[in-house]
Amino acid sequence: MFDKLEKVIQKFNSLTDKLGDPTLYDRPQELKEVNTERSHLEPIAIAYQQYKKLRDDIVGAKDLLHQETDPEMKEMAREELSQNEALMTKLEQEIKILLLPKNPIDDKNVMVEIRAGAGGDEASIFVGDVLRMYQNYFRDLGFKSEFVTISEGDHGLKEVILSVQGDKVYSKLKYESGVHRVQRVPKTEAQGRVHTSTITVAVLPEADEVEFELNMNDVRVDVYRSGGSGGQSVNTTDSAVRVTHIPTGTVVAIQDEKSQHKNKDKALKILRARIYDKMVQEQHAKESANRKDQVGTGDRSERIRTYNFPQGRLTDHRINLTLYSLEKIIEGDMAPVVDALIAHHQALLLQGHEE
Repeated sequence: MFDKLEKVIQKFNSLTDKLGDPTLYDRPQELKEVNTERSHLEPIAIAYQQYKKLRDDIVGAKDLLHQETDPEMKEMAREELSQNEALMTKLEQEIKILLLPKNPIDDKNVMVEIRAGAGGDEASIFVGDVLRMYQNYFRDLGFKSEFVTISEGDHGLKEVILSVQGDKVYSKLKYESGVHRVQRVPKTEAQGRVHTSTITVAVLPEADEVEFELNMNDVRVDVYRSGGSGGQSVNTTDSAVRVTHIPTGTVVAIQDEKSQHKNKDKALKILRARIYDKMVQEQHAKESANRKDQVGTGDRSERIRTYNFPQGRLTDHRINLTLYSLEKIIEGDMAPVVDALIAHHQALLLQGHEE
């Protein structure tokens, strides 16, 4: 571990020296790359500095313990040594986690798609509840989210697509993809019976143009007249847009805006994210056969979580996590769930590296 740490520190110092070169600021792309790489290494550099200081403090406490004759001073040295050794064990674990290989797409912004599944109106209502949960969680993290498209039902939301930007967004949200099941008494239920409904969530990483460029020769664009409920025309111009990626058969249709141009931009943004996500998932599937770090981030049809309102219980089925704080979680306090998933993922990665 320490050989790797020393190499990381050398690289960090080299990048820091580079930032001192005034000519670097004339090369914006290189400057961005240097800043990004340095920011990734900075937590390791800080942790290693803390480690070395702690190591020196432990040596000093041991020397004092052997040399000191005053019983009171010896007891103080013994207490300091015990505390520092406990901190050292904790810090070593943190450094091991920091040195684990990073998923290159963890830093990316995402598109979050939330759709009603089985359960009729209750599923649509739950889409709205989960949307609010995510929006509150995004606000706590300092993420910025905006609607790309939203489709309303009679008693809730059929589908919502959000664009989310911030620091390491995908790393926090990647475990949300899958089927979310809700168990509760619907507002429309007169007999007080508990119903089970489902919604699906998909978290799609957004790619930079240099990483993935959508070939427009592979895309068919159709325009048509927007329609409202019951087939009523809500627009007298052909502003609705349907884009089809011919090689994969992926289709996105948008009619939210009155402008055909805006609808086309939205549709292409969603299409691009879905195609890139498909590429990522295919690569993920190839790699996962020989890896032990899977927590179920790939299969969109997998039931990942149950929200049981009568019992105030949330269960994440992938890691056998059960929390009886559903009321707080559904209002956006998702950190206990997300942190547990990340910790489980890291533990599996550490286990794989130590074997």
